[in-house]
Amino acid sequence: MHLRSTSLQKHIRLVGPSCSNRFWVVIDVSLKPLLGKIQEELREKEGVREKVQGAMRRATRLSKQSILFTHQERLRDAKKLLREAGELFNELRKITKNHPDMVYMGMVDVAFQEYAEAQTLLHLVEEDRFIDPEELGVPAVSYVLGLADVIGEFRRRALDSLRKGDVRTAENCLQTMEQIYVELMSMDESYMFVPGLRRKSDVARHIIETTRGDITIEARRSSLEECIKNLEKIVKPQKKR
Repeated sequence: MHLRSTSLQKHIRLVGPSCSNRFWVVIDVSLKPLLGKIQEELREKEGVREKVQGAMRRATRLSKQSILFTHQERLRDAKKLLREAGELFNELRKITKNHPDMVYMGMVDVAFQEYAEAQTLLHLVEEDRFIDPEELGVPAVSYVLGLADVIGEFRRRALDSLRKGDVRTAENCLQTMEQIYVELMSMDESYMFVPGLRRKSDVARHIIETTRGDITIEARRSSLEECIKNLEKIVKPQKKR
């Protein structure tokens, strides 16, 4: 039996209890509707991807701006921006309900990291406490990477304090930086489950050492300046005699 190829995909099988009674059955399955359904699903997924990218870009931008406001002591404004970012993450969970793989896009992870960094910085500055990742609603890996970046933000806060002549606050910032670094280093084998943490930790160690040097120099300069002032107070009365 000769079968001519057509636009239909043909599946052929033999049916019958014995070789003599077997006969050909041709099952026609159209491929076009199947591919059409797949295309429809892919178009839907592309639309979801565009929504996710837009929301995560905005969430990342809001978190970065919140960090800037925290450094400027505009804590109320920082909180407002983070509330907006949190709403975007709630929207993310809704629009990816039927496409959970979208949550693992690189852009989503970056947004979560930036959000965790901004929230951690704000809570440390305002309440002197570390916020729990479950309270933030961010993945553990994103939280850890965001926490590592907080060390750099506290260097900035320490330098701002030194410019104001507030060595004590700068020293407190250094203490917080060291605490975060030590705790991250104690994770040991967990490093393999947090891609990029080793590199961030190496950068953090350099930042901490540089900050310690800056604070030490400023502390000595302040101490010397205080000694000179005290000496002037002693010398001036003697000159008048």
